[in-house]
Amino acid sequence: MTLYTSTVVTPRRRSRVWSKLGESTLYAIGLPIILLVIWGVWATLAPATFFPPPLEILDAFVETWIGPAFLTDVLPSLGRLAIGIVLSIVIGIVAGTLIGLNRWLRELLEPVFEFFRAVPPPVLLPIAVVLMGPTDGMKVVVIIIGSVWPILLNTIEGVRATDSVMTETARSFALRPTERLRFLTLPSASPRIMAGVRQSLSIALILMVISEMFYSSSGLGFKIVYFQRNYLIAEMWSGILLLGLIGILLAAIFSVVERRVLRWYHGIKEVERA
Repeated sequence: MTLYTSTVVTPRRRSRVWSKLGESTLYAIGLPIILLVIWGVWATLAPATFFPPPLEILDAFVETWIGPAFLTDVLPSLGRLAIGIVLSIVIGIVAGTLIGLNRWLRELLEPVFEFFRAVPPPVLLPIAVVLMGPTDGMKVVVIIIGSVWPILLNTIEGVRATDSVMTETARSFALRPTERLRFLTLPSASPRIMAGVRQSLSIALILMVISEMFYSSSGLGFKIVYFQRNYLIAEMWSGILLLGLIGILLAAIFSVVERRVLRWYHGIKEVERA
């Protein structure tokens, strides 16, 4: 017997949804607006050279980044960032799954992982420059070296944590290894994998800026340092504002992808709460 259920969206439920949406939006933008107002009042009452008013930073943002600089500096930085993130995700998931499924390989590589995880990624930047030169490939490699670790280690732990009973059940039904990997191991590890991806996004953004600050003649990091050295304070703050907006965009894209990938997981959580 199959049971069919339907959800009727009543006016009361619809109004409740819109109320929650408006409340969450208010929480999201309320504090930034309050801080901007405080900053504006403070900059008016006590002007400071290194803390220009928000409106001046906004004007510098429009004049600096909406134009040729968007093509010559912003897009190349975003391209390197996107390539670094995608390769980090692919390398981290593939290597993490392989290591998580093989105990001997995990025990062999664990000391090496602990060593490299303890090394701050910016320290490896001079080595990457010596080996590869100040090229775009070097900047992408630096991003990968720093941002792959959260994904790799979370994937290993997620694969290891796969329920043993479900694994034995899958074997008893004679599922092939590829089928077990696709329908059991990876879905079981996906919450941890997505947690690692979330951590790697901020690391990748930081390393993108650092790699461009010292060994580049273009990009967001280079322009921010250029503005700082030439005392173009409003333009420098506009670059920092742009980095913050990029971080918000990455977080929004990740939230959409996470809801889609972990749709089954969030459904289970909602059932448990009910």
